Amino acid sequence: MAPTVTAALCVIGNEILSGRTQDRNIAFLGNGLNEIGIQLSEVRIVPDIRDEIVEAVNALRARYDYVFTTGGIGPTHDDITPESIAAAFGTDWHYHPDSYRRMAEWYDRRGQEFTEARKRMTITPVGAELVDNSVSIAPGFRMENVFVFAGVPQIMQSMFEAAKPALRRGTVIHSRSLSTRLVEGVLAKGLGAVQQRFPELDLGSYPFYNTDKGTGVALVVRGPDRARIDAAATEIYAFVEELGGEVIEDSAS
Repeated sequence: MAPTVTAALCVIGNEILSGRTQDRNIAFLGNGLNEIGIQLSEVRIVPDIRDEIVEAVNALRARYDYVFTTGGIGPTHDDITPESIAAAFGTDWHYHPDSYRRMAEWYDRRGQEFTEARKRMTITPVGAELVDNSVSIAPGFRMENVFVFAGVPQIMQSMFEAAKPALRRGTVIHSRSLSTRLVEGVLAKGLGAVQQRFPELDLGSYPFYNTDKGTGVALVVRGPDRARIDAAATEIYAFVEELGGEVIEDSAS
């Protein structure tokens, strides 16, 4: 079996904490990482405050194989992620020469001024490697096991695709979801018994209300071994039927 490779995400931005902006990057990154065998194990949301960013990034990069950050690499005064990452690594920051050249040429081709604000988007810690951005040219960057991405979902996704070849692959986690109209209180004992017989799997119950499926619970089984997942699913079918219910939807990924 492939090794376990772990990652954390540090979401940076006052707009996320205030509720003004809803984060769309967590789900994308979680799914994208799992597809290549990297488990997203922790997510932190921190404000646009240098010390908070430094503390979070240093704690996460010591604990996990990879850390991804989103947000704070734009042209405005509150985009302080690059300088904060430099502080976390105890190094200086600069206008990255290659990034500066790319962006200067990009704006020149469009007949637009390469303003001081736009130049801010070329700031990286000294020693950083660039991560390409096919959407809007301004790159992200990497410092050791920390990848720094934009917060805008389309740009973040572009940067993730560019970074993927550099990531070490690990164990892919598969899942199977079985939905029933029975409620959690009725299902809890049976689900707990299945979990005891399959301790290497992760079993969860997730209620849904007033959806196109009505009201009920999705019972989700996750783990690295599809055969064991299917065996656990067979037991779930059995106890749901014993309780007088039925599985109304069964999907795997």
